[in-house]
Amino acid sequence: MSDEKISTIKNRFQTAPMEELPSLMALYRDDQRAGVVHLIESASKKIAAYEKELERVQAMLSYERQYASCGVICGIDEAGRGPLAGPVVAAAVILDMNCPILYVNDSKQLSEKKREALYDEIMEKAVSVGVGIASPETIDDINILQADYAAMREAVGKLTPQPEVLLNDAVTIPGLTARQVPIIKGDAKSLSIAAASIIAKVTRDRMMREYDVLFPEYGFAKNKGYGTAEHIAAIREYGPSPIHRRSFISNFVSL
Repeated sequence: MSDEKISTIKNRFQTAPMEELPSLMALYRDDQRAGVVHLIESASKKIAAYEKELERVQAMLSYERQYASCGVICGIDEAGRGPLAGPVVAAAVILDMNCPILYVNDSKQLSEKKREALYDEIMEKAVSVGVGIASPETIDDINILQADYAAMREAVGKLTPQPEVLLNDAVTIPGLTARQVPIIKGDAKSLSIAAASIIAKVTRDRMMREYDVLFPEYGFAKNKGYGTAEHIAAIREYGPSPIHRRSFISNFVSL
C-alpha cells in the first residue's frame, strides 16, 4: 500500500493527461484503500469513454476518407435559415485529418458552453476556416435559399488552400466548380460538416447577442431571432427592427 495521502493521489489522477492514466492505474493497483480503488475505477471509465469518443470521431471521418484521394476537402454548413431576424451565416472548414477534434458533433446536439469551447478549438486546429454572411436585406432581395448559397460561396472563397471537394449538408451550391457531395443530415455524419455547423452557429449567436444590445425589446440574446411567441408579440408591439426580415414577418405586421 502506498504511503501517499489519498488527496495527493486524487490530484495526480485529476491532473494526469489521458495517456498517463493507464500507468497511474498500474502504479496504484495494489492499494486497497476505498478512495484509491474508486479513483482507479473512475479512471477506467474515463478511458473507456475516451476510446468510445475516438471511435465515434473516426466513424464521422468516413466521407473524408472516401474522398481523400480527390484533394483538399472542406465541410460546409449554415445557421439561421428559419429566424425572423438577423443574418444567415455559413461556414466552411478544412480539418487536419491527422488531428481530429474530439466531441465535434452536430451543433444542435451540443450545449452553448460546449459549442463555444469547440469553436475556439476548431479555429485553433483547423487547416482553414471561412465564414460567409448574408444580411436580412439580402435575404429579402433574393430569398433565403439564394442568400444561403451566397453565404456558402463567400465562406468557401475565404479558405486557403481552396478545396477540391465540398461536403455539404444536403445541398448542392450553384456557382462553384469544386466537386460537391451533398449528404443528408451531414452535420451528424461528417466531422468536417459538424465543425462547420459549430462555427456557423456560434458566429451567428454572437451576432444576435450584439444585436440584443442595440434592440433589447425583441429578446434576440434569448431567441436568436427565431419566432417565439414573445418575439412575435414584440414585433407587433414595437414594429420591426432594422434587422428583421421583411419577407418573413408579413404575416405578423403590416409593412
